[in-house]
Amino acid sequence: MIEQLNADKWLKRFELDEFPEPEVITLQHPILLCHGYGAIATLVKPSPLYDVSMLLRSHNVLAFAPNIVPYAKIETRAESWVQVIENLAEKSTTGKINIIAHSMGGLDIRYALSKLGIAEHVASFTTVSTPHRGTSLAELTLKTPNAIRDKMADFLDWMGDRIYPKIKSDSVGSAEQLTRQYASEVFNPEIKDVPGIPYYSYSSAVGKGTQNPIRVIARYQNKHIFEEEGPNDGMVSVKSAKWGEHIKTCGLSHLEQLDMRLKDDRKPIYKKFWVDIAKTLQKKGH
Repeated sequence: MIEQLNADKWLKRFELDEFPEPEVITLQHPILLCHGYGAIATLVKPSPLYDVSMLLRSHNVLAFAPNIVPYAKIETRAESWVQVIENLAEKSTTGKINIIAHSMGGLDIRYALSKLGIAEHVASFTTVSTPHRGTSLAELTLKTPNAIRDKMADFLDWMGDRIYPKIKSDSVGSAEQLTRQYASEVFNPEIKDVPGIPYYSYSSAVGKGTQNPIRVIARYQNKHIFEEEGPNDGMVSVKSAKWGEHIKTCGLSHLEQLDMRLKDDRKPIYKKFWVDIAKTLQKKGH
């Protein structure tokens, strides 16, 4: 007589999930993903955080990843984000959104919250690898010999103007606002957190001082930041990325967080990182 099929044993044998669909995450408000400095990612995808938005959408999260000017000062970028925020909030059934900002995008939103009156539209604010206290990488870049720096700035501004022609790019001016001196002497003393808005942050560390890998091409800057500030993701240190309620430190490089230069064996780490951010917002009732 044939034994009754043991479904659990059969599934385990073939390592199948009984419910293979992505886990459903239910949030009270949509998510706006705000990108940081630079236009490299937009050369290979619709927007820097497009892959993240599609990942979150596969988990039932209504996420948006628009583009704004890639190279401009915080004040200019913040004004662009305000237009996006007001547009999304108007379409949201709750009138509010959850903002997750990567890198310089976090400084843009801090400015917008403090100076541009968007608090009524924001349910929560999360930063990912944002240089809240600046980054020594910006200082290193600005110390490049003038002839080289000017040529590079001209190229970045040229590229920025063509990728996003609505607003004039300013790669040097924006880089100057990412220095530790600007953060400590100008930005942080003036830009105060808004009461009633929860501020969350995530940092990341790879390469020197960690067990997490980093690409050979990024080792020099990783080492430079480590010597100046400690563990970092290749662009922003853990110390600088902590702001408000710090949730955790992950093991992805700055570009890996954007699903760029990401090896196949690192994909699960990337996916879990962003899904966990959404799940944290769910647990906190946002």
